[in-house]
Amino acid sequence: MARYELLNNVSHRDMRIATGFGPEYGDDVGMVPAFPSEFAELQREYPIFLRKDPGTGEWQSVVLLGFEQRENLFLQDGRWNASYLPGAAARGPFLIGFQEQRIDGELMQEAVMHVDLDHPRVNFAAGEPVFLPQGGNTPYLEHVANVLRGIRDGSAYGAAMFAALEEKGLIQPVNLDVQLDERHRVSVNGLHGIDRERLAMLDGQALLELNRAGYLEGAYLMLASLHNVRRLMAEKQRRLRAQDAAVPAGKN
Repeated sequence: MARYELLNNVSHRDMRIATGFGPEYGDDVGMVPAFPSEFAELQREYPIFLRKDPGTGEWQSVVLLGFEQRENLFLQDGRWNASYLPGAAARGPFLIGFQEQRIDGELMQEAVMHVDLDHPRVNFAAGEPVFLPQGGNTPYLEHVANVLRGIRDGSAYGAAMFAALEEKGLIQPVNLDVQLDERHRVSVNGLHGIDRERLAMLDGQALLELNRAGYLEGAYLMLASLHNVRRLMAEKQRRLRAQDAAVPAGKN
C-alpha cells in the first residue's frame, strides 16, 4: 500500500533513493505505461501497444517488457539493458499531485511532487540523495521532476490522441501469440495496435487533421516500434537456452 507525502526539504532532507533495478524494487513486470511524449525514444527499443485501462476503460499506451506478467526481459544482474528508461520506471517513488493555492486572489491547482514513503527504493542510508545539504534539489530530483512533467503532459495528450485514433477506426486488436521453439509458446492478451492498412486508406482531410494535431507521428512511431517484438523474442529464447543448459542431464 502506497503512503504518499508532499515532498519537502525538511521532513525528507536525508532521504535517498536506490537506483538499481530488480524484482526487489518492483521492476519484474511484463509491461509499463508509456506516454506519447516519449514515443520517439521508446520506439527505438520497446514495442508500444495500446490496451484498455481495467479501471477506467480508457485507452492507455504501454511498452511490452516481457511475455509473462512478472517477466521483464530488460532486467539482468541489477541493470536495465536499454539506453532509454521509460518514464513510468524512471519516476521511482515519486508522482505529481495537486494542491490548491491562492494566486492573485484566485484559487489555482498547482502541481506538487509527492513521494511514496513505503516504496522499496526509499531509504535513508544509501542511494541518490534527494536534497542538497543546504536544502536545494539535487540533479537527481531535477531529473525526476522533468520525467514527471513529461508524464503529466503526455498523459493528457495521449487521452486526446487515442480518442482521435479510435474515431478514425485505426485501433485494432493484436494477436501476440509467439512460438519460441518446439517446446515453448507464449501469448499476451488484451493488446491493441494501429491498423496499418486503414491508416494507408485515410483520405487527405483525415490525414491532415491527425497531422495538425500531432497524432499522425505518434501512430507511425507505434507502428515502427513493433520490430522490437523480435528483440524480446530473441532475449526470451536466449534465456530459455541458458535455463535448459543449466539443467543437469537426465533432469529435463
